[in-house]
Amino acid sequence: MIVEDEALLALELELEVEAAGHVVVGTASSRKAAFDLLDRDLPEFAFVDVHLSDGPSGIEIGRRLAERDIPFVFVTGNVKRIPDDFVGAIGAIEKPYTMNGLQNALTYISATVEGRQTITAPPGLILASRAPSP
Repeated sequence: MIVEDEALLALELELEVEAAGHVVVGTASSRKAAFDLLDRDLPEFAFVDVHLSDGPSGIEIGRRLAERDIPFVFVTGNVKRIPDDFVGAIGAIEKPYTMNGLQNALTYISATVEGRQTITAPPGLILASRAPSP
């Protein structure tokens, strides 16, 4: 699942996720669209932008994902907007990101979701456990 209000970024992310062998169950650009998608499908994983077309509702979406035990990462241009506890996210990918950085993060995230935490987190992925202190 991809929650991103910038259409080009959502499309790029979808293409990269699918190129890595995953299926995108849907994309959403607002809180309502994301909640509707969650009511229809149960994604295995989600990428969530913090600031969407309806404001900084990505945090609320993250909380809903965490309540349903769906792993996710935030994708944001401002990591400081994420609460200290990351609301249950694995971590965050800071925008702007490179395609190589995204691919490395996706490899790590896939391994984590599948229970194969044998690889080191790539530099472009800020893990919730190593988030900088304010």
